Amino acid sequence: MKRRDFLKWLSAGFVLTGAGLYTFVPGTRQTLTSLFRRVKAAVLYRLADKAEVFNLRQIITADSTAARTIMWQSEADEKDAVLEYRLKNTFDTHDIKTENKEFTDDRTTTYIHTALITDLQPGKIYEYRVGYNEKRSDWHDFSTAGADSFKAMIFPDSQSSDYTVWGDTAQAAWKSNPDAQFFINMGDLVDNGEDHNQWNAWFDAVGDIIQTIPAAPIMGNHETYNLEWKVRMPAAYLQLFSLPGVASPQYQNQYYSFDYGNVHFTVLNTQIAELAQFQPDLLEDELAWLKSDMADTKQKWKVILMHKDVLQYGFQKRPEPRQEGFSDEGKVFMPLFDQYNVDVVLTGHLHTYRNRGHIRNFRRDGSGPLYIITGVAGDVRYPDLWKRHALDQTIAPQPETDNYMIMTADQNTLTFSSFLPTGEKIDTAAVTKYLPFRQDRQNPPNM
Repeated sequence: MKRRDFLKWLSAGFVLTGAGLYTFVPGTRQTLTSLFRRVKAAVLYRLADKAEVFNLRQIITADSTAARTIMWQSEADEKDAVLEYRLKNTFDTHDIKTENKEFTDDRTTTYIHTALITDLQPGKIYEYRVGYNEKRSDWHDFSTAGADSFKAMIFPDSQSSDYTVWGDTAQAAWKSNPDAQFFINMGDLVDNGEDHNQWNAWFDAVGDIIQTIPAAPIMGNHETYNLEWKVRMPAAYLQLFSLPGVASPQYQNQYYSFDYGNVHFTVLNTQIAELAQFQPDLLEDELAWLKSDMADTKQKWKVILMHKDVLQYGFQKRPEPRQEGFSDEGKVFMPLFDQYNVDVVLTGHLHTYRNRGHIRNFRRDGSGPLYIITGVAGDVRYPDLWKRHALDQTIAPQPETDNYMIMTADQNTLTFSSFLPTGEKIDTAAVTKYLPFRQDRQNPPNM
């Protein structure tokens, strides 16, 4: 007997034997429904193959205490794709039908499946699997946010030639921090946004990580490039990540915000110049959204995540002159970060790690946000390209290699530590708030 036929027979049996009980015995309907789910979950589905489930991933949601987005791809159109989830070590399995989209890019068509789970409990461990018809993936764990204390992995630009270094860096961080609850990628995830092989390589490198904890990606300028290295709308990035919603549909998945613990993370789109021909009002609309986002949050901490950096560096190894100062992005956004008392600003783009300490009103000021450019996590490096900026406090050993960051949060302190894949620490910086109306910020000595 086929599995599908067995389930139909089993369902019919429940109906026949329990029809009278549904009406006359209180609670029997719920009991029989739960029993059916348990038996159904125990039926041995055939394992889905690589063509049927690939690039399986968890994506951050606005509120990780109660919701999680699961996405995956398939080579064929699986209109009946489904996600199943349950509390870990239980049998009461819930089904969610997915949103299924055909996506063609780089002359390659795949089908992207998205499921949003919205009825989760805080601080719990769940497990999920995906598939269609009689095929299912393996079960994978996921955990919801609970307490204010948490740990996150932060990866700088991962664009690469073959993504081996990216995989080694990410896996080294994961091995040393298996208790991390999500990870951030600071933009330029891939070198060429249209190249589907690079996207598959990016996902393969973090397969076991992104199946277990959610990703919070940031769009970089390289996500906007086509195969001829001309700027286009970042079609692949916008389809591959279903991110927390914004009010304006035309900017969905470009910028967003989310809460984790008592931290509010705001993710900006800094590709204003690249997208000007497609979205001429992007900067004006994003600034309005940023002001609203900052004003509305009630979280204790505010952390900004943006790809392009706020400082401008002079060149060390190029003949053309370039004065140090502040980038266009810095000139636009930094006054707002001051106005809304942002605590930390993390950036990427320049493929260097530099801790600038606290800046307010474009000067060093302990009352301003902590600014850190996060480094490089792929194999595209700019050895000894940038001069030291007057605001730099700590620079990674030169010439730079790949690195990652670990963010730890507790009730009173956010700590950001940068590491080489070997585990050697490059730098540590922290921001501390003890009381609602008193704020102390400090940079501990380099370690």
